[in-house]
This record gives sequence, structure tokens and C-alpha cells, in this order.
Amino acid sequence: MGLTGKMVRDVEIKSDGDVFHEIFRYRPHHISTMSPGNIQNVDLHEGDWGTVGSVIFWNYTHGMKITSLYVTLPYANLPLRPLDIANVKINEQWEDGKEKTAKEVIEAIDEEKKLVTFKVVEGDLLQLYKTFIITVHVDTKGENNLVTWTLEYEKLNGDVEDPITFMDLCIVVTKDIETHHLK
Repeated sequence: MGLTGKMVRDVEIKSDGDVFHEIFRYRPHHISTMSPGNIQNVDLHEGDWGTVGSVIFWNYTHGMKITSLYVTLPYANLPLRPLDIANVKINEQWEDGKEKTAKEVIEAIDEEKKLVTFKVVEGDLLQLYKTFIITVHVDTKGENNLVTWTLEYEKLNGDVEDPITFMDLCIVVTKDIETHHLK
């Protein structure tokens, strides 16, 4: 597998898509009140909120999602056939995360497409990735809106895993923001 990658995930939200876009463009510093277990602080280091070239510093907690698969097998029916598997249970949990930091530059804003692109220029992600770009796009369709997260990255070496748990963090934060606005 190559060192460069792109990961895309969509999340349907019921909260206002325009508000969601405005949060990531103009008010990312409010996210810590909407998802305090994941985002502790967001500061503006240079520029103005919502403008290309501005530098934003994030303090966040990045955990690890652990998925366990439990299968109950019938006793003494070996070899197994697919129909022999009785109960399958999937258990997902988050392992305690570690506090991390990221300094990002707003690389692009497209108000018409409701898109914001951040490039990570410092922080923990750059211990694993040579480049790391995060794009959040909101497609507003009335009552149900679609948030699309895109991660584009280049790993430092072949031993580095794809940023699946970071994408999971983005999805959890999205759901936290949605929950906050549906109250």
C-alpha cells in the first residue's frame, strides 16, 4: 500500500447545515462547548476567524476505537459451516484518549459549496504524517443535511496506519455538534 491516502466519510445531520458550516468557518472556538470530551480548546493564532490564511490551534483528545467481535459457537460441531454460528455480538468502545494538539492553516473556503479546508502545519499528527489536510463540506438539503469529511494525507513511512481513529473523532464531534443544536 502507498504512503499517500484519501479517506472520505459522510454523516447525515438533522441540524441546520448552514449553522454547521458557519461553526467550522467562523466559530470553531465554540466547538469545545459542544464536544468538551473531544475538543478542549480552539484558539486563533493569526488572522481572523473565517478567513483563508488564518492559523488555528486545537487542543483535542484523540482516543482509539476498539471493536470486539464475540461469536457463540455450537459445542462439538466441527468443522464449522457458516450456518453453525449462533450469536454474533459486536462491542465498540473508546479507549481513553490522549491530549493532542494541532496547528492548522485555513487553506480554502468556498461559501457556495459550504466547504472549509484546513492544512495541519504543526502538532501530533505530523509525527505520523508528512502532510495532513482536512476538508469539511456541508451539503444542505432541507431537513436532512450531509456533512462530508475528507482527510488527505501522506504517511511518514509504511508502518503508519491510515487515520481511521481520527476520522472517527471527526464523526463523533459532528454528532456532538448536531446534538447540541437539536436541544
